[in-house]
Amino acid sequence: MNLMFHHSRASALRRLADARVELSNLAVEGDRDRGFPSKSLEVLRRLGMMEAFAGLAEPEADALLDALRGIGRADLSLGRIFEGHVNAVRLIDWYGDARQKHRLAQDLAEKRLFGVWATEPPPGVRVVADGQALALSGAKSFATGCLGLERAIITVQAEGEKRLLIVPITPERADVSGWRTRGMRATGSGVYDFTGVIVSPDMWLGQAGDYEREPAFTGGAWRFTAVQLGAVERLVMLLREHLWHGAGHGDPLQRLSFALAVAAARTAGLWVRQAAAMTEQGRPEAVALTLMTRGVVEQAGLKVMEIAARAIGTRSFFEDQEVDRITRDLGLYLRQAQPDLAVDRAATAWLETDCWGEDPWW
Repeated sequence: MNLMFHHSRASALRRLADARVELSNLAVEGDRDRGFPSKSLEVLRRLGMMEAFAGLAEPEADALLDALRGIGRADLSLGRIFEGHVNAVRLIDWYGDARQKHRLAQDLAEKRLFGVWATEPPPGVRVVADGQALALSGAKSFATGCLGLERAIITVQAEGEKRLLIVPITPERADVSGWRTRGMRATGSGVYDFTGVIVSPDMWLGQAGDYEREPAFTGGAWRFTAVQLGAVERLVMLLREHLWHGAGHGDPLQRLSFALAVAAARTAGLWVRQAAAMTEQGRPEAVALTLMTRGVVEQAGLKVMEIAARAIGTRSFFEDQEVDRITRDLGLYLRQAQPDLAVDRAATAWLETDCWGEDPWW
């Protein structure tokens, strides 16, 4: 590992911890204005976070986990955007050619923001002939950060195969009018229309099948669970403040509820950390472990939200309360696709393999 990059990354993480209050205050503005968190991203740029996880020569699971959960504690909308940026940077690191990696280094030096978009309404984004050139047809939905990204890695259908493209993004093609949600308001999300964008040869990233290559594809979900984990931990912190400064710490039933919240958050943290380590090591067991981790973090989030609401009471539903903002954001962010199917796939893998004999998951 390049020691200079290691020290720079460690320094950025220390500065991130110091900036949590600033980011939390900015999150209030973003939630109120339903805009794009430009000011918060400027903080991350100032801290050196945008380039902190590029060009890794070896796994940095713990450092990346701490960055994601740290941002998640402050602002889930910002965490969702940052996780997408890291995902895009790593895809180029893994599958990009020398020219694309050089361009990535230049873009990161200029603090450009990346993302990854795969969700799309039928028939999806396709590569079609446009005279003598190739062009795109179709749109991406739930396009996180489409108001502020400068580069997006998107999935496209080309000659019957799923491929990846690196595409410049302009806000004029974004439509965020339909993003009228109670939570995750500040992600600048919506529909992005790619129709008519000309495909140049240097936009193709990797080969067919690279995007869904395991364990990085399924195992990579550990990153968004780390962001969610940060919010769960922040709720436990706020619950603790409420009980300690009120009368709750003298009530054994309240203390029991607090203990259950702590246990849920810490249990989820152990699962996320192991899923991160296995995925970054490229171990095939990471697929089942991460699928189950999604379910564990979801259940921890639901439990801690309920405990916090019951303990804090009516005040937790006021719009100016941090508990309310986190609960609304987390409630939406936990709604990842097919949660029960993910757990079922993990259970199937563990039924087919003796988890209590030569168990690779421990």
